[in-house]
Amino acid sequence: MFAGVMAAFPMHANPDDDIVPLRGWRYLTAWDFPLVAVLALLVVGGLYLWGVHRLKARGDSWPVMRTISFVGLGLGSIAVATFSFLGVYDTVLFWSHMVQHMLLNMIAPVFLVFGAPVTLALRTLPKRPRGLLLKVLHSGFAKVLLFPPLTTGLMVASPFLLYMTGWYELTLRNDFFHDMLHLYLVTVGCLFFFPLLGVDPVPIKMPYPIRILLFMLTMPFHAFLGVTIMGSTRLIAEDWYVAFDRSWGLSPMSDQNWAGGLLWATGDLTMFAAMGTIFIQWIRESNREAKRIDRQLDREEAAQARSGRPGYDDTSKQPRPPVDSDNAKE
Repeated sequence: MFAGVMAAFPMHANPDDDIVPLRGWRYLTAWDFPLVAVLALLVVGGLYLWGVHRLKARGDSWPVMRTISFVGLGLGSIAVATFSFLGVYDTVLFWSHMVQHMLLNMIAPVFLVFGAPVTLALRTLPKRPRGLLLKVLHSGFAKVLLFPPLTTGLMVASPFLLYMTGWYELTLRNDFFHDMLHLYLVTVGCLFFFPLLGVDPVPIKMPYPIRILLFMLTMPFHAFLGVTIMGSTRLIAEDWYVAFDRSWGLSPMSDQNWAGGLLWATGDLTMFAAMGTIFIQWIRESNREAKRIDRQLDREEAAQARSGRPGYDDTSKQPRPPVDSDNAKE
């Protein structure tokens, strides 16, 4: 019975285990499916698909790309990060953990946010739960939790605190803290991208230039930390990684260099892509606003024409010149 309960939770490799070398087909076949994690993803994905089904059942539409973004790419990225060889070897190889880190913290949250789950919930929930969700979105707690400068600071500080303190080694030695780290990375990523990408309603809507600036601020810090890890002559969690005494794969120092490079490159690429998306949204919103103003002006001109105001020429839509009464009599 105890073994069955433990099988429901992820069990992470440690130096005392007989580790199968990561070579060849092992990259494709090394998968592990802990019950709790699998059920969590299935429940979240099932609720999203149920919402989409409810919309379509009543004749409303929902963009297919949003469903693909949330279920396929967002939850799919989390599944790959935790169930594939990345999850199986995330305590053995630092570079494997770093790929997992970037998937959970930067890649998956972007796709989850683009899936617009809050908008879907607002369109499908009954009246009372929908009202409760709106209250939460407009509450002071949400305004603080989703305040973009705060979430940006959290996004920047977290990797420094993780790798420059004993936090990371704690997650290697303790399964509970290891799993909580995964949840923390996804949560922080969603809190960061949710108000900046602006797909769902947010309590504080930031101007586009400020959003771009906040994205730009995160890039140097990720690059700096990545370069620092690459150039370090001391291993992070040295005792842990050396204890594996591997005769396969990269050496511990080369492993760390690759991890730093992945942090640097993936962080910058993700932020560039996000900024590009913000630029596109900015241009589209500007075009929509221009069209809205044009339609409003057209309506005002049409209303003036219908009102038959004196001195207004319906054909030219220009005011008629005043008539000189003396000349008219002549």
